[in-house]
Amino acid sequence: MRIALVGAGAFGEKHLDGLKNIDGVEIASVISRSAGQAAEVAARYGAPHSGTDLAEALALPDVDAVILCTPTQMHARQAIACMNAGKHVQVEIPLSDSWADAEAVAAKAKETGLVCMVGHTRRFNPSHQYVHNRIVAGEFAVQQMDVQTYFFRRKNINAKGEARSWTDHLLWHHAAHTIDLFAYQSGRIVAANVMQGPRHPELGIAMDMSIQVKAETGAICTLSLSFNNNGPLGTFFRYIGDSDTYIARYDDLVNGKEEPIDLTGVTVSNNGIELQDREFVAAIREGREPNSSASKVLDCYRVIGELAASLEQQDGWS
Repeated sequence: MRIALVGAGAFGEKHLDGLKNIDGVEIASVISRSAGQAAEVAARYGAPHSGTDLAEALALPDVDAVILCTPTQMHARQAIACMNAGKHVQVEIPLSDSWADAEAVAAKAKETGLVCMVGHTRRFNPSHQYVHNRIVAGEFAVQQMDVQTYFFRRKNINAKGEARSWTDHLLWHHAAHTIDLFAYQSGRIVAANVMQGPRHPELGIAMDMSIQVKAETGAICTLSLSFNNNGPLGTFFRYIGDSDTYIARYDDLVNGKEEPIDLTGVTVSNNGIELQDREFVAAIREGREPNSSASKVLDCYRVIGELAASLEQQDGWS
């Protein structure tokens, strides 16, 4: 299977590292804003083609699929372009920055029958898979999730500390991880509330946000997000259930007493991004809908759309 990567930044390289571990996968093309960066990354990962325009990769006859790691504002339009070109597509989170665009991508996937998957990595992290397996087995039910998503990002930089050409968003990007995971673990979300702090004078986005959601099962989730946090960075999930308490930190899991839980055998890898890419490749090969397909995560964007509308009412902007 030959895959084109579009967006060779910090997260794009995480996908390339994951794809290296999947048998029968080749990187056919690397596309980036900078021709020099695209060529350098292509050389490092053995891709025969590089360029600066998505259309170049879509025109290559031997490209089977595309992974989009581009700015949020491009995701929906580029995902639809990939499917119009007959290519399977995995678009990094978020699927879009509007509810209407999310619906349009899901509709295109249904129309074409192509695999359209969204990078909701939390569905694939071994830590969350362990909890999900216990839920499916009837051994654990979420009563409450308490989640902290904390960064120190008062300048427009990416995960590698490099200047970013676009502005990230706590609601459409970072909250999407938790809102989808909560629904995946607890059931459809039936109520949601949001408040946000002051906007950054230069970035124009809220730097702090608080979200509450409730699932049809009665489970609740409280999510705190910040770009102002000058401390431990990342996302920390506390599952409070009817039988146990778990704390998940990306691919690691401990119980409520901070005792490590052995995740050996839960998955074939301890790398959530690699597991996400394995699912994408497997779904294409097997002709099936993947976990975190556009249709399966669509309801997350319904909720985010409702929260964005609430913020507009509160503050006159989203």
